Amino acid sequence: MPNEEVAGVPHATANSVDDFARNIAAVRARIAAAAERSGRSASEIRLLPVSKTVPEERIRLAVRAGCRQLGENKVQEATRKHRALADLDVTWSIIGHLQTNKAREVAAYAAEFQALDSIRVAEALDRRLQALGRGLNVYVQVNSSAEPQKYGIQPEELPGFLAALPRYTSLRVRGLMTLAIFTPDTERVRRCFTLLRVLRDRAREADPDLIGPGELSMGMSGDYEVAIEEGATVVRVGQAIFGARATPAGDYWPGAAGIG
Repeated sequence: MPNEEVAGVPHATANSVDDFARNIAAVRARIAAAAERSGRSASEIRLLPVSKTVPEERIRLAVRAGCRQLGENKVQEATRKHRALADLDVTWSIIGHLQTNKAREVAAYAAEFQALDSIRVAEALDRRLQALGRGLNVYVQVNSSAEPQKYGIQPEELPGFLAALPRYTSLRVRGLMTLAIFTPDTERVRRCFTLLRVLRDRAREADPDLIGPGELSMGMSGDYEVAIEEGATVVRVGQAIFGARATPAGDYWPGAAGIG
């Protein structure tokens, strides 16, 4: 079942606690339905609200409506919000590409990093985390759509990449992350998610210690139901909770065409 955004209907902006509560409930209902269709329990799936481009005053409303984990793509934006909302009981997930010169900020406050795609970033994060005495949950980002403009390691590189990560002892690998191709063609989207699940299963068979719990972070506002049908354990949902964004998706996701 496609989400409204895929059908071209923009999500209404949430401007009150009741709006957010209603949107969150609607997303959770869709999660439960998708889980049931695939013979799974909704309790297996974590909803990660994505607050990119959303101003702090509206994030406060979302937190009052029950959001306790928030995802951000850009480190600079996440850091600003982390500081401005320090009085709230919220954890922050960085879900976008990380440059090594931003590793210090992520290491200082992030609860998880979902876009690990290079050894240079692993080294930079580990060095900063070791200095702080912290650990960090990480997901390895895989380019499952074969789009050259997208971040993420290539599928064939995954075994070697996972094998190299144990040396960075502050990083706790939780599983894999991907962005599907941005298209209304559900079957092309599904193939991206299926590939990530297959890669996870192969990694488990080869050496389960390298993949941790083997979680799958995949699916956004336009495709999270398909992702759940294919095994997602984390869905990153922004516009279906917060409302449509004025900022082009490509400013946050290379190659994006408005789904997020």
